[in-house]
Amino acid sequence: MLVNLGEEVGPETVVARALRPGPVYTVKVADSLGVERHEVARHLKVKEGDRVEAGQVVAEAKSFFGLFNSTCKSQYAGAVEFFSSTTGHLGIRGEPIPVEVKAYLKGRVVEVTEGEGATVEAKGALIQGIFGVGGERHGEIVTLTDDPSALLGPEAIPDDAVGKLLVGGGRFTLEAMRRAEKLGASALVSGGILDTDLTQHLGYEIGVAITGEENIRTTIIVTEGFGNIPMAARTFSLLKELEGKEASVSGATQIRAGVMRPEIIVPAEAGEGGAEERREESQLAVGSRVRLIREPYFGLLATVTALPNELQIIETGATVRVLEAKLDSGESVVQQAHHPELSRGAATDRTITVPRANVEILEA
Repeated sequence: MLVNLGEEVGPETVVARALRPGPVYTVKVADSLGVERHEVARHLKVKEGDRVEAGQVVAEAKSFFGLFNSTCKSQYAGAVEFFSSTTGHLGIRGEPIPVEVKAYLKGRVVEVTEGEGATVEAKGALIQGIFGVGGERHGEIVTLTDDPSALLGPEAIPDDAVGKLLVGGGRFTLEAMRRAEKLGASALVSGGILDTDLTQHLGYEIGVAITGEENIRTTIIVTEGFGNIPMAARTFSLLKELEGKEASVSGATQIRAGVMRPEIIVPAEAGEGGAEERREESQLAVGSRVRLIREPYFGLLATVTALPNELQIIETGATVRVLEAKLDSGESVVQQAHHPELSRGAATDRTITVPRANVEILEA
């Protein structure tokens, strides 16, 4: 651990550093020397634990009274890990791989667990998306449109996008995503995205595993879902309000066991209250606008119509508090491809019953 309790840190502050063991490479000594496997041991010039460099001779065999020599050189640098007389192979452990863990956001260290990690606390605004790809990054918030439903092409991406968190409206086109990636933007944030665009951008289809480890330069966060979906007015206005501020973002998403949501965190400056301090905490009530955050209605918007007091048994067998909510009109059109159960009729204005833990309240 490299930080102390109470220390102020920034997104790039390294809080922990370690060396991960390097990979083990195989040197086929018997094949290189042209000898039997059981003969290799007497031709070795190194032993377990010895350090070797790339190109170093690790074994040598002489034949015909020393007139002919054959050598085996290591292609790798590292330390001799093992020798197998059964296979005639030498194992070289590669160089240790340095691993650094950064603070991710600007804040103060409130807890340090030696050998495990640190907890960084910050006050400010938190915006959670519905889906994302890409790892942890940070950058200045720049809004590219005044229309939360805008479709933005490559011409909307500024030349100075490097290191910026670019906020769009309804959707970025595939060409816009590729231009932002090429210029080195930290992140793109929009209401929706086409799954076909995402697949082409990544070069493969996203599975059911956790996202966030994709090999891309620009993290992508979607706040509403798949399709041409305008960004929620409250989310859009908050991001507009925070323009010019430094934000930390993560696209890591998991929608099955153990929900993980992509996020945008904007720490408040000293003496400045976070956005959440300027409004009363939202309460779940009849008429509340909510977003469903579990399957089979993941990402859909609805309005709470009833809050039964009685506990109910759900499909998993658990007994929980539930709510009744009416799905927004038109959700079946926008999300039908991702929610086929809504295409069997009565999808528009459909009332559903779900556990209260399966929704998040949308700010008015």
